[in-house]
Amino acid sequence: MGHFFRPSALVPQGFVADSVENSDAIIRIAIRSKSSVSCCPACGRISGRVHSRYPRRLADLPLSGKSVQLILMARRFNCDAVLCGRRIFTERYGEGVLAPWARRTARLDHLVHHLGIALGGRPAASFARRLMVPVSNDTLLRSVRRRGSPRFAPPAVIGIDDWAWRRNQRYGTIICDLERRKTIALLPDREPATAEAWLQSQQQISIIARDRGGGYALAAAKALPSAVQVADRWHLMENASRAFLDAVRKSMRQIREVLGATRIDPDLLTAAERLQYEGYARREEANAAILRLASEGVAIKEIVRRTGHSRGVVRRVLRGQRSDIFRSRESSLEIYLPWLDAQWAAGERNGAALWRRLKGQGFRGSLRVVTEWATRRRRADKVSADALRRAPSARTIARLMTAARDNLSKSETITVATIEENVPLLVEARDVVGRFQTMVRKKTLADLEPWLEHARSSLVASFAAGVLKDREAVSAAVRLPWSNGQTEGQITKLKLVKRQMYGRGKIDLLQARVIGAQ
Repeated sequence: MGHFFRPSALVPQGFVADSVENSDAIIRIAIRSKSSVSCCPACGRISGRVHSRYPRRLADLPLSGKSVQLILMARRFNCDAVLCGRRIFTERYGEGVLAPWARRTARLDHLVHHLGIALGGRPAASFARRLMVPVSNDTLLRSVRRRGSPRFAPPAVIGIDDWAWRRNQRYGTIICDLERRKTIALLPDREPATAEAWLQSQQQISIIARDRGGGYALAAAKALPSAVQVADRWHLMENASRAFLDAVRKSMRQIREVLGATRIDPDLLTAAERLQYEGYARREEANAAILRLASEGVAIKEIVRRTGHSRGVVRRVLRGQRSDIFRSRESSLEIYLPWLDAQWAAGERNGAALWRRLKGQGFRGSLRVVTEWATRRRRADKVSADALRRAPSARTIARLMTAARDNLSKSETITVATIEENVPLLVEARDVVGRFQTMVRKKTLADLEPWLEHARSSLVASFAAGVLKDREAVSAAVRLPWSNGQTEGQITKLKLVKRQMYGRGKIDLLQARVIGAQ
C-alpha cells in the first residue's frame, strides 16, 4: 500500500498547509488553523465569531538545507461574554505548538534553547547559521535566560563547595545533589549567611558533604543542626600530606646538617644564585632579631613596631614556620647532570662543546646555562669538595621519604636513610601521617582516637588539632560513603561553561546553562 506525502505533514500539529513556495534560499508555507473556534485568554469563554484576519510570519525547522518560513493567517475573535473586559482577542494555539507573540514555532525554539545551553552565544549562532536557523547570539542567550533553570527534586544528600568567579578575588557557591549526581543551585558568593539562607529552605536534607573550611560548616550547623556533615576525603588526604611537608620544612636546618650541606661558598654561586643568597642572609638576620626580642620578653605588638615587619611574619618566625634555608636554584640541566659529570670526568671541559652535544640529546636551554655550570665545576675543583653541597628541597625530601624504596636510586636511598637515622621526629611524623591516610582508605574509625593521642605530640600536631576540631565531620567521612568528589567534578564543568563565555556570564545565565544542560 503506497503512502502519499502531504504538505500538511511538514507543519506543526493543529495546522493545515494551503500552499508551498520553494525558492533558492527559503521555503514558504502558507498555513491556517484547523480549529474554527478559540478560547478567550481573559475569561476562558469559547468564541467562533471572527472579527478579522492578519498574517503572521514564523520561522520553523529547516528543510532540505533551506530555511522554512510559515505564513500563518491568524484570526481575531469577538468575545461575547458580558462581563469580560477583553472584547477582541487573537486566537490561541495548542500547548507546545506556538506561543502568543512568538516569531518561532515551539519546536524551533526548543532547538534554539538547547543550542544556547550547549554552546553559549556566538558559537551557537555560528553553528545555527550552518543549520539554516538564522538567530543572533543575543537571541540565543535570551532564550536560555527566559526558560531559566528547571526545578529540582528536593535533595536528601548534597555537596557544597566554592568556585572562583575570579581567583583570589571573588568566589561563588555550588550545591550538588549527590544522589542524582547533578548541580541544583549556584549562589553568588561564599558567605556563610548566603549558604545558610538556602539551606534553611531545604529542611529535608540529612547529609551535607563539604570541604574543610569553616564557613560552610557554620552555615550548615545553624540552618540544619540535625544534618550529618561529612568532610571531603580528598581534602583530608591532601591536608595530611601538606602537614608532613610542613614538618619537613621545619626540620630543614637539621636535615642540612646531617647531609653536610650547611656551608655555603658564595664564590661558587652564579649571579642569580648570589642574589638569592643575599636575600637569604637578610631574612636570617631579621629572624634572629625577632627571636632575640622574643627571648627578652618583648610583646608581639612591640616587636612589630621595632622591626617594621608585619604581625603575620613575626608570628611565623616565633612558630618556627619561617626558618628559611638556602638552596641553589634548580635548572634545566638537572636531568643531564649524570651525563655532564661523566663527560667532565673524561676530560671534556669546553662549555660550548658540551652545549652543542646536549642539543643533540634534546636539551633546549641556552649556552649560558651550560657555561655557568662548567665555570662552577672549574672553580669547585680548585677548592674543597664539600664547599657547596646541595640539599634537596623540602618537597623533594617529602616525596623521597614517602615513596617506595624500590623506586629510588642509590643516592636517593642513602639520603633517605641518613635523614631517618638522624631526624627521628620526622620519621615519627611520616608514620603518623601514613596511619591517618590508611585509616581513611580502609575506613577503620576505631583507629581515630589512638591516632589523635599519638599525633598531638608529633610534628603534625597542628593537623591533629584541626582534625579534633572537626572530629564529627572527619568521623562521618571515614564511616559514610559520601564525599565531595562529585561536587569537584561539577565545578570543573562550571568552569568550562564560564570560560566559554569569557567569564562574562552572570549568575542567572551560568545557572541556566549548567543546570539546564543536565
